[in-house]
Amino acid sequence: MSVYEGEDVRGPMSVLKNFSRYMITKKEFRSLFYYRCSCARVFSLLAPPSQDLYIDTRRIGPGLFLQHCFSTIIVADSIGENCWINQQVTIGYSKGERAPIIGDNVNINAGAKVIGSIRIGNNVKIGANAVVVKDVPDNCTVVGVPAYIVRRDGKSVRENL
Repeated sequence: MSVYEGEDVRGPMSVLKNFSRYMITKKEFRSLFYYRCSCARVFSLLAPPSQDLYIDTRRIGPGLFLQHCFSTIIVADSIGENCWINQQVTIGYSKGERAPIIGDNVNINAGAKVIGSIRIGNNVKIGANAVVVKDVPDNCTVVGVPAYIVRRDGKSVRENL
Protein backbone atom coordinates (compact mmCIF):
# COMPACT_ATOMS: atom_id res chain seq x y z
CA MET A 1 0.00 0.00 0.00
CA SER A 2 1.15 3.50 -0.77
CA VAL A 3 1.50 6.18 1.85
CA TYR A 4 -0.60 8.33 -0.49
CA GLU A 5 -4.32 7.88 0.05
CA GLY A 6 -3.92 4.17 0.87
CA GLU A 7 -3.59 3.30 -2.84
CA ASP A 8 -1.74 0.34 -4.31
CA VAL A 9 1.11 1.84 -6.38
CA ARG A 10 1.76 -1.35 -8.33
CA GLY A 11 0.11 -2.40 -11.52
CA PRO A 12 -0.73 -0.84 -14.86
CA MET A 13 -3.59 1.30 -13.57
CA SER A 14 -1.33 3.03 -11.06
CA VAL A 15 1.26 3.69 -13.75
CA LEU A 16 -1.41 5.12 -16.02
CA LYS A 17 -2.86 7.21 -13.20
CA ASN A 18 0.57 8.66 -12.27
CA PHE A 19 1.44 9.31 -15.92
CA SER A 20 -1.87 11.11 -16.43
CA ARG A 21 -1.41 13.16 -13.28
CA TYR A 22 2.10 14.27 -14.32
CA MET A 23 0.98 15.07 -17.87
CA ILE A 24 -1.81 17.25 -16.51
CA THR A 25 0.01 19.01 -13.65
CA LYS A 26 3.74 19.12 -14.53
CA LYS A 27 4.71 21.27 -17.54
CA GLU A 28 8.36 20.26 -17.16
CA PHE A 29 7.45 16.57 -17.35
CA ARG A 30 5.36 17.19 -20.48
CA SER A 31 8.15 19.09 -22.20
CA LEU A 32 10.71 16.37 -21.53
CA PHE A 33 8.21 13.64 -22.49
CA TYR A 34 7.51 15.33 -25.84
CA TYR A 35 11.24 15.81 -26.41
CA ARG A 36 11.98 12.12 -25.80
CA CYS A 37 8.89 10.79 -27.61
CA SER A 38 8.41 12.89 -30.72
CA CYS A 39 5.51 10.68 -31.83
CA ALA A 40 3.61 11.70 -28.68
CA ARG A 41 3.27 15.34 -29.72
CA VAL A 42 -0.35 14.64 -30.63
CA PHE A 43 -1.04 14.92 -26.88
CA SER A 44 0.28 18.49 -26.90
CA LEU A 45 -3.15 19.72 -27.98
CA LEU A 46 -4.60 18.49 -24.70
CA ALA A 47 -1.59 19.16 -22.48
CA PRO A 48 0.77 21.77 -23.98
CA PRO A 49 4.49 21.75 -23.14
CA SER A 50 6.05 24.50 -21.07
CA GLN A 51 6.72 27.63 -23.10
CA ASP A 52 9.45 28.61 -20.62
CA LEU A 53 11.68 25.62 -21.38
CA TYR A 54 13.83 25.23 -24.49
CA ILE A 55 15.71 21.95 -25.07
CA ASP A 56 18.09 21.25 -27.97
CA THR A 57 20.35 18.40 -26.90
CA ARG A 58 21.60 15.36 -28.80
CA ARG A 59 21.52 12.95 -25.88
CA ILE A 60 19.88 13.15 -22.47
CA GLY A 61 20.53 10.34 -20.02
CA PRO A 62 17.83 8.86 -17.81
CA GLY A 63 16.88 10.58 -14.58
CA LEU A 64 16.96 14.22 -15.73
CA PHE A 65 15.04 16.33 -13.18
CA LEU A 66 13.89 19.79 -14.21
CA GLN A 67 12.73 21.87 -11.28
CA HIS A 68 10.40 24.75 -12.18
CA CYS A 69 12.08 25.40 -15.58
CA PHE A 70 11.02 29.03 -15.75
CA SER A 71 13.22 30.71 -18.39
CA THR A 72 15.47 27.66 -18.79
CA ILE A 73 17.49 27.10 -21.97
CA ILE A 74 19.31 23.81 -22.48
CA VAL A 75 21.56 23.49 -25.53
CA ALA A 76 24.17 20.83 -24.79
CA ASP A 77 25.99 18.15 -26.76
CA SER A 78 24.93 15.67 -24.09
CA ILE A 79 23.58 15.48 -20.57
CA GLY A 80 24.47 12.49 -18.41
CA GLU A 81 22.36 10.46 -16.05
CA ASN A 82 20.55 11.80 -12.97
CA CYS A 83 21.10 15.51 -13.55
CA TRP A 84 19.12 18.20 -11.75
CA ILE A 85 18.54 21.56 -13.46
CA ASN A 86 16.80 24.44 -11.70
CA GLN A 87 15.00 27.50 -13.04
CA GLN A 88 16.55 30.27 -15.13
CA VAL A 89 19.55 28.12 -16.06
CA THR A 90 21.25 28.71 -19.40
CA ILE A 91 23.36 25.98 -20.96
CA GLY A 92 24.68 26.85 -24.41
CA TYR A 93 27.45 27.53 -26.84
CA SER A 94 29.47 30.62 -27.57
CA LYS A 95 30.40 31.96 -31.03
CA GLY A 96 31.59 29.14 -33.27
CA GLU A 97 32.09 26.72 -30.38
CA ARG A 98 30.39 23.46 -29.56
CA ALA A 99 27.83 23.20 -26.78
CA PRO A 100 28.83 21.94 -23.31
CA ILE A 101 28.98 18.28 -22.30
CA ILE A 102 27.35 17.67 -18.92
CA GLY A 103 28.41 14.57 -16.94
CA ASP A 104 26.43 12.27 -14.66
CA ASN A 105 24.93 13.36 -11.32
CA VAL A 106 25.32 17.08 -11.99
CA ASN A 107 23.28 19.64 -10.05
CA ILE A 108 22.93 23.05 -11.74
CA ASN A 109 21.29 25.56 -9.41
CA ALA A 110 19.05 28.52 -10.17
CA GLY A 111 20.33 31.17 -12.54
CA ALA A 112 23.61 29.42 -13.38
CA LYS A 113 25.18 29.82 -16.83
CA VAL A 114 27.24 27.05 -18.47
CA ILE A 115 28.66 28.44 -21.70
CA GLY A 116 31.03 27.24 -24.39
CA SER A 117 32.79 24.11 -25.56
CA ILE A 118 33.43 22.81 -22.05
CA ARG A 119 33.00 19.61 -20.10
CA ILE A 120 31.28 19.45 -16.72
CA GLY A 121 32.53 16.34 -14.90
CA ASN A 122 30.56 13.76 -12.96
CA ASN A 123 29.19 14.52 -9.48
CA VAL A 124 29.52 18.29 -9.92
CA LYS A 125 27.44 20.95 -8.17
CA ILE A 126 27.17 24.37 -9.78
CA GLY A 127 26.04 27.10 -7.40
CA ALA A 128 23.24 29.56 -7.99
CA ASN A 129 24.12 32.29 -10.50
CA ALA A 130 27.58 30.84 -11.17
CA VAL A 131 29.03 31.49 -14.62
CA VAL A 132 30.99 28.48 -15.84
CA VAL A 133 33.15 29.01 -18.95
CA LYS A 134 35.92 26.46 -18.30
CA ASP A 135 36.02 22.70 -17.76
CA VAL A 136 35.02 21.47 -14.30
CA PRO A 137 36.69 18.27 -13.02
CA ASP A 138 34.76 15.41 -11.41
CA ASN A 139 33.56 15.65 -7.79
CA CYS A 140 33.67 19.44 -7.48
CA THR A 141 31.43 22.26 -6.32
CA VAL A 142 31.83 25.56 -8.17
CA VAL A 143 30.44 29.03 -7.39
CA GLY A 144 30.99 32.62 -8.45
CA VAL A 145 31.48 34.80 -11.50
CA PRO A 146 33.60 33.51 -13.11
CA ALA A 147 33.14 30.14 -11.41
CA TYR A 148 35.86 28.73 -9.16
CA ILE A 149 36.12 25.51 -7.18
CA VAL A 150 35.16 25.63 -3.49
CA ARG A 151 34.97 21.88 -2.86
CA ARG A 152 36.91 19.02 -4.45
CA ASP A 153 36.51 15.36 -3.48
CA GLY A 154 34.64 16.40 -0.33
CA LYS A 155 37.33 18.83 0.93
CA SER A 156 37.06 22.62 1.05
CA VAL A 157 39.44 24.37 -1.33
CA ARG A 158 39.71 27.65 -3.21
CA GLU A 159 40.91 26.96 -6.77
CA ASN A 160 40.47 28.80 -10.02
CA LEU A 161 39.24 26.75 -12.96
